Amino acid sequence: MTIFSPMFRISAMALALTGAASAVPAQAPTLAMLDRLEKGSWQLRERGKDAVLQTVCLGDARRLIQVYHPRATCSRYVIEDTPTSVTVHYTCPGAGHGRTTIRSETNRLVQIDTQGIADGKPFSQAIEARRAGGC
Repeated sequence: MTIFSPMFRISAMALALTGAASAVPAQAPTLAMLDRLEKGSWQLRERGKDAVLQTVCLGDARRLIQVYHPRATCSRYVIEDTPTSVTVHYTCPGAGHGRTTIRSETNRLVQIDTQGIADGKPFSQAIEARRAGGC
């Protein structure tokens, strides 16, 4: 029979509790800034140009993360999640990948910087997205 000293038992308990505490998963980012954007019809324009690239009906503003991969099923890794901007890297098996930063100016106007690979071709674009009305 082995007898452990009280100091050993305390150290072992502290180590076990420390290990248990570090095993708790971190809370997932919320991307709350995107939730504050108004729903409706949004026009996307290349920054500094007048021509509309596309118009989207936004119910969920997370859709703006994948402008070049709109229908692809992608995994996402949140790099930054602040009250005024989000940066997300995403990977779409068989379709490409991208990194998008969305900066909110108001709940009706955002700046999007996106780059990556879509259909085997690189893309990099600065976009202004503005709410245009209802869908």
